[in-house]
Amino acid sequence: MKLAIYGAQSIAFGTYKAIKELFSEQEILGFIVSEMGTNTHTLGGIPVMELDDFLERTSQDEMEKLEVLIATPENVMQDIETNLNRAGINHYVCLDSLRWAELVRNAFLRSGKFLPLAAYVVGHSRVKLHVFKMIHSKDKLLKTQYQDKEYIRTLQVGSAGSLEIESDYKDHQGDNISEKNGNYSELTGLYWIWKNHLCMQESDDYYGLAHYRRQLDLSDDDILRLKDNAIDVVLPYPMPYDPNIEVHHKRYLSDDEWGAVLEALRELYPEYAEAFKDILGQEYLYNYNIILAKREVLEKYCAWLFPILFRIEELNDSDGKKVPNRYIGYVGESLETLYFMYNKTKLKIAYTGIKFLV
Repeated sequence: MKLAIYGAQSIAFGTYKAIKELFSEQEILGFIVSEMGTNTHTLGGIPVMELDDFLERTSQDEMEKLEVLIATPENVMQDIETNLNRAGINHYVCLDSLRWAELVRNAFLRSGKFLPLAAYVVGHSRVKLHVFKMIHSKDKLLKTQYQDKEYIRTLQVGSAGSLEIESDYKDHQGDNISEKNGNYSELTGLYWIWKNHLCMQESDDYYGLAHYRRQLDLSDDDILRLKDNAIDVVLPYPMPYDPNIEVHHKRYLSDDEWGAVLEALRELYPEYAEAFKDILGQEYLYNYNIILAKREVLEKYCAWLFPILFRIEELNDSDGKKVPNRYIGYVGESLETLYFMYNKTKLKIAYTGIKFLV
């Protein structure tokens, strides 16, 4: 059997990396995309091709033995299936978020990197979870109805001056930066959690952030693993980027914005600025600003993160030169990666998949 991967971004590259870790002899013919756009022409050393180009380059014998793994966001998979069927490719598998997580979990278990939460023994001590799901008045309706876990509460972000929607909390109440949501995205919600929950309590509870479309995949057994294994932080499986995460983020952030990030770090945390060079030069990034952590761990992270973000704004005075909004949200992903990779020997970090809701 020969494989091709439909997609050419982080999900697809993560699929490629996992397959090569688990099945090193497996031949992968290439990455397929609907259109090249800004995609690179090679990924991991193999070609990225539009579907028509792939069909021209692939022999009839290879086509008869071909299976395509669709490794894209789930909301575009149906269109891709239609395109493959029209092209006469009937052997394909959609790697939804849970299948993708299972694949990379096995790869990380084999490599010893990013140890999954599921690798720890199931304990007996229960802890309280407080997960805030970020929702926005401009969110598109989900096609499917889901029942949230009992520990999830909704937090409307960007609620200052916007249409009010049904939610448990609003991020313009109390100490807040709700008006910054256009650039901060879900991070206005994280600030609200910090100032209105983490700073108000002393407990060994776990607090976290989720999106209305993306949530950490936590089973009941996973929750029992937290306290008895002294887990400090649970993060999503990191996404790989070729050749490194600096190149990835430079697609979205201007040189001025990157310069402001580094200058703010040099001013406030020079030791992190020094470490950032090596971390930017590796390939793994913690996407989405999604996190679950002990209260005191998350509080310390927020106390570190937000002064940097505020200083970046002062230095850059930008509304996002390459992207009209959310540039601080992108920066937050890099800073989360920096903070937890820098502190990986001080904190016990476990990983799990992201459930993508459609």
